Amino acid sequence: MDKKEWTIQITEAAKAAGTYQVFFDAVIDTLADILAKRDAAQKAFEDSGCELVVEHTNKGGATNIEQNPALRVITVLNRDALAYWRDLGLTPAGLKRLNESALKTEKKRGTALEEALERLGGGA
Repeated sequence: MDKKEWTIQITEAAKAAGTYQVFFDAVIDTLADILAKRDAAQKAFEDSGCELVVEHTNKGGATNIEQNPALRVITVLNRDALAYWRDLGLTPAGLKRLNESALKTEKKRGTALEEALERLGGGA
C-alpha cells in the first residue's frame, strides 16, 4: 500500500478502537510513511528472490555472506512501526495503556430475581 492508503487504514483503525484524536494525525502520518517504506522493501526483497543471505564483497575484495539488506530494512521498519502502533493504542498492550476500561467487559446486570437465583445457583 502507499502512504495515503496506510493513512486512511490507520485512521480508521484508531477510530474503531476509540483512540483517535486529531492531534495524532502527525503520528499517523509518520507511521503511514514507515509502513509504505516497509512495503517497498518487502517488494524489493520478494523481487530479489527472497534470499535470506547474500554475498557481499568488501573494500578489501573479500567476499562474505551476510543477511540480505532488504530483510534487515524490513525488520527495522517493522520494529519502528510496532512502537507507533502501540502508541496509537492499536495493539492490545497499547490499547490497555491508553484506555484500561476499553478492554474490560461490562458485567451483565439482570433483575433482582435473576441475581438472587444466580447466587443460589439456580440461574435464570
